[in-house]
Amino acid sequence: MDFEQAHREWIDGHLAVRSGERKGRLLRGHLYAEKLLLQNVWWPLFGNFDHLHPEYEIYDWNRKSQFLDFAFLPPFGRFGIECDGFQSHVKDMDRESFSYSLNRETFLTGMGWKMIHFSFDDVQKRPDVCRMLLQLVVGPYLIRSQSAASVSPVEKDVIRLAWSLGRPIRPMDVSQYYEVNFRTARKWLQGLADKGLLHPLVRGKYVRSYELSKGYFEQLR
Repeated sequence: MDFEQAHREWIDGHLAVRSGERKGRLLRGHLYAEKLLLQNVWWPLFGNFDHLHPEYEIYDWNRKSQFLDFAFLPPFGRFGIECDGFQSHVKDMDRESFSYSLNRETFLTGMGWKMIHFSFDDVQKRPDVCRMLLQLVVGPYLIRSQSAASVSPVEKDVIRLAWSLGRPIRPMDVSQYYEVNFRTARKWLQGLADKGLLHPLVRGKYVRSYELSKGYFEQLR
């Protein structure tokens, strides 16, 4: 299923089970910027919208209703994802709105939410940066939720390193970071490639480095 079809079915599914202001907010709030975040950042990493909720209603300390652009609610955590435009979220804020925004963020953190903010400019022009940052925030929780039988502790550590590098990982990176010999580092990377979590990159006749496979988030659940 391509992005457009999956997105349409996902939105229609949420509209079908909503009513009142929650439905109205989804119709009014999920517009170009929100869809672009999904297309440029979310979809290339996950390839689905599982556990993701658009225009998700939350309440502040005064029981005042607010809406997050997205809530990612897998079994292992709660993540709020926002796409912020400079004009509406910074330039036009007065002091009271600015204070409330900070207090709301702190309140949600205290309630167990992990908040992730992207600027519209980055979503549009630098989506690779957004994908890297989303990996860094969500990735460790995905790894911790993974069954120990399928991915070993060492392999989880290597995946964390691959996420943090933001580029293809080489045996030399593993060797230097974990202080193991080159042969051991290459064995660890090849093992992850055999499980479909890394994709080997060939230069000339040999595999020189590995990149995280498309859809590896799904494989780590």
